[in-house]
Amino acid sequence: MLTRRIIACLDVDAGRVVKGVQFLNLRDAGDPAELAHAHSAAGADEVVLLDISAAHQNRSTLLDTVARTARQLFIPFTVGGGIRTLADAAAVFAAGADKISLNSAALADPSLITRIADRFGSQAVIVAVDAKRAGDRWEAFTRGGRTASGRDAVAWAREAEQAGAGEILLTSMDRDGTASGFDCALTRAVAAAVRIPVIASGGAGGPEHFVEVFRDGHADAALAASIFHYGTGQLAALKQALRAASIPVRWPC
Repeated sequence: MLTRRIIACLDVDAGRVVKGVQFLNLRDAGDPAELAHAHSAAGADEVVLLDISAAHQNRSTLLDTVARTARQLFIPFTVGGGIRTLADAAAVFAAGADKISLNSAALADPSLITRIADRFGSQAVIVAVDAKRAGDRWEAFTRGGRTASGRDAVAWAREAEQAGAGEILLTSMDRDGTASGFDCALTRAVAAAVRIPVIASGGAGGPEHFVEVFRDGHADAALAASIFHYGTGQLAALKQALRAASIPVRWPC
């Protein structure tokens, strides 16, 4: 089995890390550069920084925040939010990102995925899919979870792969910030539809949830924010629990 990755997420608004529940009621969690350094030192395999208000405010990513955070990291660093053009992506890479994450702009123009992948490689392009259950399926949302796209989330993930995405960052809006566990059914559906890695996000509350999403959701990686930011989860303890469950993780932390 391939080693499973544990990814720490920094949702950034106005230069500060924030966290809410189901994309609402945001509260301050700290400075992104300081938290990135702390998560890396604690054993995170990667860090993702998402500028969650960039698309909604129709602005570019905060490059100074990206650069300041990148200087603290020696593990893979992904940045998303406000990347609408090849030039935007180039600027984020120049600021220190190893990968970029696309959401709203990719849904509006899937060829953007192809253009960035052709320039920087598919391994550097993640497509973020924010999914909310709608009956017996899931719908993809844009603009930081504010706008329904009308697109089926599983079908969109498949199309993103065909356009050149190297990974899917799959967030369950229903589970986001609830600490009730990942949406394994959603993750499993997307993992079965694509051949590229799927990063599960939304709902992590304890080690058992990571075990579930790796075993039952067939995720390649799992991302969390609150349980790391607010001290309710320890990365070393999490990896020990995964190893005890015979799930391969990078070790030592």
